[in-house]
Amino acid sequence: MDAVPPAQRSQRAVWRDPRLWIGVVLVAASVVAGARLFASADDTVQVWTAGSDLGAGQRLDPGDLVAQRVHFADAVALGDYFTVDDELPAAGEVTRVVRAGELLPRSAVGAASSSGLVEVPIAVDAELVPPGVGPGDTVDVYLVAPLGGGAAQPDAPAAPAGPALDGVGVVAAPAAASSFGTSGKRQLVLAVPEAEAPGFFAQVAQYDLPTFTVVRRG
Repeated sequence: MDAVPPAQRSQRAVWRDPRLWIGVVLVAASVVAGARLFASADDTVQVWTAGSDLGAGQRLDPGDLVAQRVHFADAVALGDYFTVDDELPAAGEVTRVVRAGELLPRSAVGAASSSGLVEVPIAVDAELVPPGVGPGDTVDVYLVAPLGGGAAQPDAPAAPAGPALDGVGVVAAPAAASSFGTSGKRQLVLAVPEAEAPGFFAQVAQYDLPTFTVVRRG
């Protein structure tokens, strides 16, 4: 008896195998998803942020700024801030407090002549100013009786009951050691409305040894 040849199964073409196409689709989807994820991760722009608290009236110094990458969901919102590619105003001045780490808004920077503020330095005894006072803080300055036996001029009125300067911004506050050395005093540079500066100096001029007490607002 002749041997019966084994049955031959028809072979399906590989390109017709649905599992192949499912695999191709999955690979393509993962590539597209990865590309979109990579693109979104790099969809950021470098903008300027405040490296430390900036006070109203403070001159804008690039050394006080830090570049940070930020993603803006709204492209229009980006126009409200300074990017690292923007040219900062040469004589720019901060017109309101900008806290450390905060994005630098265009609305917070103006020309020095437009802010209406002038920088007024005062010397304060170290024990009469909170040690943590620094740029960006808001303070009241009281003119008090001179220390060390110093007296007011004979025709000078009593020191005002209220603050001599009310709610002014601190522009600079060097440490006592770098301000006046062994005098024990600390310099504060304040942003004072230009219209109020003459009255303040008139009060101070009434005393041979004026003494200030600084109160920081919370």
